[in-house]
Amino acid sequence: MIRIVRGAAVGVAVALALTACGSSGDKSGGNPLDQKSSGGGSGGVVVGSANFPESQLLGEVYAQALEAKGVKVTKKFNIGSREVYYDQVKSGGITVMPEYNGALLTTSVDKTSKAVTTDEVNAALKAKLPASLEVLDSSKAEDKDSVTVNSQTAAKYHLKSIADLKPVAGQLTIGGPSEFKTREQGLVGLESKYGLKFKKFQPFDANAQTTLVKLLKSDSIQAADLFTTDPTIAANKFVVLEDPQNVFSAQNVTPLVYKSGLNDTGVAALNAVSAKLTTADLLAMMTKVVGDKQDASTVAKDWLKQAGLGG
Repeated sequence: MIRIVRGAAVGVAVALALTACGSSGDKSGGNPLDQKSSGGGSGGVVVGSANFPESQLLGEVYAQALEAKGVKVTKKFNIGSREVYYDQVKSGGITVMPEYNGALLTTSVDKTSKAVTTDEVNAALKAKLPASLEVLDSSKAEDKDSVTVNSQTAAKYHLKSIADLKPVAGQLTIGGPSEFKTREQGLVGLESKYGLKFKKFQPFDANAQTTLVKLLKSDSIQAADLFTTDPTIAANKFVVLEDPQNVFSAQNVTPLVYKSGLNDTGVAALNAVSAKLTTADLLAMMTKVVGDKQDASTVAKDWLKQAGLGG
């Protein structure tokens, strides 16, 4: 999943990046994988995140859940898109990465996969992932990419489904992260499954989500790739269009791990997070981070304590 544009408040994404980019647990300046840890394989555990607020929040949840079990953790947040961080996990530079199973499958593992449901997607991942990688248990929490339109566009063209866009897409501008243009779970799939050709695609950096939301609200763009847990959707009365052709497959929050870098203690800690985390939890946490401007590390700590997984 493009862990698409998330967030609404001015400066939230940048603030999160600044607060989340710092590392912890590695004061030696050396390779964190050389450190001893009860949760690592032969060394310490490096938890990464992509360059958008929800990924950074989930990185905090994973890091703190591991630390609660005595695992020494180094945080390497705000790395970039999947195209940037995937190879780092595959080579062991990152031990744990919060992922979205469907997007991981079709962007990095098997671009031709037709898997749609959670079980289908996870089976395909387990069959096709490189030997150095594995996915742990998926949570019930799900955050999909979507084609979301503003209320005036939905009313003008009577839009309920992505399929309804076919007669009018040529009149509309759609915005989203740059990788949305070339992904199957993006413009490629929207054209192949729905026959959509938009008037224009407006690319945005993941940290420019505030701008994207403002442009959608003002009708400077009429559609956007927004994550379904983005609090700005409800706040601005945007309309998430139904996806009957399943361009956007199951997108369960799932830990991607470098297999030899995490032992049973670490695996159990992350699976315990997945067993508790729901979509409602994720939306509530994102509302605090984005809408209330709370620090992601504090929000993660509070959720873990409430879930019985932290101190």
